[in-house]
Amino acid sequence: MRIAGVNIPDNKKIVYALPYIYGIGLTVSKKIIKAAQVDADKLAKDLSVQEVGRLREIIEKSYKIEGDLRREVAANIKRLRELNAYRGLRHMRGLPVRGQRTKTNSRTRRGNVRKTMGSGRKSATSPT
Repeated sequence: MRIAGVNIPDNKKIVYALPYIYGIGLTVSKKIIKAAQVDADKLAKDLSVQEVGRLREIIEKSYKIEGDLRREVAANIKRLRELNAYRGLRHMRGLPVRGQRTKTNSRTRRGNVRKTMGSGRKSATSPT
């Protein structure tokens, strides 16, 4: 089953399958299913054509998803960069944007860069 250009997994309950679409989380998924009057315990492959149509219609009308949402987020980041706002500079430098500490715990954002002496481990195959 495809909704908004995304393949929805067949063997999952529809509540947990809808969040595979970018811009739909679990809470929004539950709201959509309630609005479409679909049983939340049904598997995605067991939905009828009418139920899929109702889900697709509600999603397209009410929510910004996939490409549109990605473009909007990218445009917001681009705007911050052009303004030379602090958050834009953090995006440019690849550092945490929302005020997290960077002395430790920013490995994900910095790309696992280790800058201390003890962390440059030698491989086990090198002779000692």
